[in-house]
Parts: sequence; structure tokens; C-alpha cells
Amino acid sequence: MTVEEFMNLDDDYHRHELIKGELLTMPPVKRLHGLVAANLTMLLLQHVKANHLGDVLVESGYHIEKDPDTVLGPDVSFIAGGHYPDLPDGYTPGPPDLAIEVLSPSDRKSYVDRKLALYLETGTRSIWLVNPRRRTVEVVSSMSNRRMLDEDDELVDDTVPGFRVKVSEIFA
Repeated sequence: MTVEEFMNLDDDYHRHELIKGELLTMPPVKRLHGLVAANLTMLLLQHVKANHLGDVLVESGYHIEKDPDTVLGPDVSFIAGGHYPDLPDGYTPGPPDLAIEVLSPSDRKSYVDRKLALYLETGTRSIWLVNPRRRTVEVVSSMSNRRMLDEDDELVDDTVPGFRVKVSEIFA
């Protein structure tokens, strides 16, 4: 499938991603996933807007590879100011600086690892894997540089300058 065909999908009931031309369909997220994603969005957005750092987006598509096309839609993402100025509506042509994936019980490790590799290979600086059931956040800046944080830790990531939050607040 091409990115043009992907953009014209007529399916409002599912979430989709396109990986190397292959359509992946996911069910709508459940309540806990939605609550955690909304809370993270609020915490991140307050900091980013107050400090004029860029944009925070929710479930927005990033066209990160061509021929075959790959479009990923992280649950929450951050783009540093000036990274993609004056874009028309559509998928962002490139990766986010930060991709946040809230994990669901149905997420397979192989699928998550594949997405991590794609984000990193195409220029995403950091990925946060948020696990609502374990109440942890894994910060990944390369496949060999991964930090696991639990509720007692503070989440700090240079990708979003000055952002600091106690991991427990993400799940509050």
C-alpha cells in the first residue's frame, strides 16, 4: 500500500499504521491506555507551550520511509520548534524528535521492537515506552541505550529541554 492509498482509508473505527507498505490495523485503545496518554499529553504540553519549545501532537502520522512507505502514529509525540516549519495538513514528512508509545497488553514485543528500530533508524531522538500495568517508563535513545524508570524515579530527557516529571504523576 502507498501513503496515498493509506491517507484515503475509510475506517473510523480502527487505528492504522503502515510499515514498509503493509497495513497494520489495531483496535481502539482501552480506558487505561487513554487515561495515561491524556495525562502524559497534558504534562508534556504544559511544559512545551510554557517554554515555546515546539509542538506536542496526539496520534499524528509521520511518513518516515518511502518506497515502500512507512507511516507511524505514536500515541503522543514532540517536534522541536523550527523542525518542520509551515507544513500543510497531512502526515509529517519525517520522524518526531520524541515518540511516546503507551503499551497495551496486546502489544507483541516483536512489533514494539520493530517500531523502535524504525523510529531510531529514521532520526527520532528518543522513544518513551510507557507501561500502564507495570507503571514504568522505558526511555530509549538507541537499542543499546535504554533506561527503565519506575514510579519512584523522575523522568528527564534532553529531547524536551527542562522537562521533568515524577513517573508516578504519569499514572496519577
